[in-house]
Amino acid sequence: MRTAKRKALEEAGWRVGSAGDFLELDEVESQFVDIKLALARLLRTTRTRSRLTQFELAEKLGSSQSRVAKLEAGDPTVSVDLLVRSLLAAGARPSELAKAVAVKRRT
Repeated sequence: MRTAKRKALEEAGWRVGSAGDFLELDEVESQFVDIKLALARLLRTTRTRSRLTQFELAEKLGSSQSRVAKLEAGDPTVSVDLLVRSLLAAGARPSELAKAVAVKRRT
């Protein structure tokens, strides 16, 4: 969030925090959520870069289009191992996964 917007909200009496603050997540849980969402964003980017539809990726995975949509949305029912497997099937390089996971959290 931009500093000016944060300041305006705080001056108006609002408390500003992260989703982790709102959900009362500890630091490890918050980092895990950030990593999972980064992988989900990378999946969509990789799939579109590879010119695959959600349906085509689903076929590669032996899954359904709706499951791929859940993967890309970072749905809580999706496991990280399925995200990683899907990324590799979509054509992501291991170095891209490492870069996505290494991105520093926004405050």
